[in-house]
Amino acid sequence: MYKLARSLLFRLTPETAHGVTMDLLGAGQRLGLIKKVIRPVPDAPVKVMGIDFPNPVGLAAGLDKDGECIDAFGDLGFGFVEVGTVTPLAQPGNAKPRLFRLVENEAIINRMGFNNKGVDHLVANLRKAKTKAVIGVNIGKNKITPVEKANDDYIACLQKVYPWAGYVAVNLSSPNTPGLRELQFGEHLSSLLKALKEEQTRLAEEHHRYVPIAIKLAPDMSDDELREIAGQLVACGMDGVIATNTTLERDAVAGHQFAQEQGGLSGKPLTGLATDKIKVLAEAVDGKIPVIGVGGIMSAADAVEKVRAGASLVQIYSGFIFRGPDLMAEASEAVAAELAKLVKAR
Repeated sequence: MYKLARSLLFRLTPETAHGVTMDLLGAGQRLGLIKKVIRPVPDAPVKVMGIDFPNPVGLAAGLDKDGECIDAFGDLGFGFVEVGTVTPLAQPGNAKPRLFRLVENEAIINRMGFNNKGVDHLVANLRKAKTKAVIGVNIGKNKITPVEKANDDYIACLQKVYPWAGYVAVNLSSPNTPGLRELQFGEHLSSLLKALKEEQTRLAEEHHRYVPIAIKLAPDMSDDELREIAGQLVACGMDGVIATNTTLERDAVAGHQFAQEQGGLSGKPLTGLATDKIKVLAEAVDGKIPVIGVGGIMSAADAVEKVRAGASLVQIYSGFIFRGPDLMAEASEAVAAELAKLVKAR
């Protein structure tokens, strides 16, 4: 069924197809149709960051920026749904066209630029969600906010979403907001991590619940840089790390008509790079905090490789676009089996 739907959706521009898909998912969930037509995803519970996840396969941030289809994605079988990236103020994002489909490469290039309706709109949707899937909220800074004031935006979002989030992901690695990736390094990073930890501690006392914070990193840095960042994350008491965001590399899609489009590349060309960076991070954190693996998971085998590299959970995005809902069931079964092997081996 998805092959037919994909053939129709791929006749539309990528952003139009995205909008149509979200509308159809919302309608399907309200009518109770989704669970009737998809392959069931078996329960495969796993505990990570102190949270009980129904299964280890989640939806990566970016597909449901405003939390419009949280329950629909839950019905599709995701063990967790990461919404966002959300910013304090609504913003339109970058000029269109800003989303490109590289079908031959099973890849996507996007330069969306954190287009979203703002954190208050997202919170209204979080309050209405009924899914049993864990809800993660991915937070960022507004484009108009200078890097020197970025902490203010992240703290503002953290305060708003904290009561409704299962965990919070801090996006420091999108290539589409000027200056954002600077926050992964040096004093910018140490200042932000300290501010986040202090506010998390205060909010935990206020709300009588602890909401973990994970930091999302880019693949476009050296292994030594990743190791240094990993040390800071552990030292500052962060609860997890998400690896990786999209890449600026274009070698794998050289010659494609869209290869020179600005933005982050995701999908199959990112598979190996993301897995390599997960391995580096997993070795660097040495079990002190979990790694959530994302980037180029196009099959169950790709998901298993992320786990073997050190990931405790995995997320998909482009794989969902190209493969559809069956990928979640296949990946969940395979990842759960691999995690069980690793636990037994220990």
